[in-house]
Amino acid sequence: MTAHVWVSAQVWISVIVGVAAIVDDVSRRRISNWIPGSAFVAGLILQTIQGGWRGAGAALLGTAAGAGVFLIFYLMGGMGGGDVKLMAGFGAVLGVQRLLEAALWTAGCGGLMAALVIAAGSVRGIWRSRSSANPKGSQDGPLGGSDSKRKLKAESIPYAPAIAAGVWLSLVPKT
Repeated sequence: MTAHVWVSAQVWISVIVGVAAIVDDVSRRRISNWIPGSAFVAGLILQTIQGGWRGAGAALLGTAAGAGVFLIFYLMGGMGGGDVKLMAGFGAVLGVQRLLEAALWTAGCGGLMAALVIAAGSVRGIWRSRSSANPKGSQDGPLGGSDSKRKLKAESIPYAPAIAAGVWLSLVPKT
C-alpha cells in the first residue's frame, strides 16, 4: 500500500468515525460503543495491512495511548467514558505519534469550544435578564424550558466534536 493510499484510508476512517461520533454525542450526549469499536477494528486492520505484526502492535499501542490520554479526566469526572473510548479507537487508526498530536489539537479545540459555550451562556443570561425585566416576557426566558433543563445542558458539553476536529487537524499535511 503506498503512502498516499495509507493516508487516504486514515482520513476516510477518521471522517466517517468522527461524523458518526459527533452526530451521536450532540444528539444523545452519548457515544455508542460501535463507533469507537469500528475505529479500533478499522485501525487494527489498516495498521496490520501496512506493517504486518509491527503494524498490529502499533495499533494496539495507539489504542492504549488514546485511552490513557483522557483516562485521568474520566476518573476525575470531567469526561465521559465514550470520549475515552473514542480517542482509544482513533489511537488504533493514527498510531501513537500522530495520536499525541491529535490529543494536543483536541485540547485546543475543546478549550475553544468551552470558551464559546461560556460566551453563549453569558449572552443568554444577559438576554434572559433583559426579557425578564419586561412584564410581558416569558418567565422561562427566550429559549423556553426550565432553569434546571438549562443547567443540565450547561453542565455537559459534547466533546466528540473537539476530538474529531483534533484528529482531523492532525491529519492535515505539514509543509
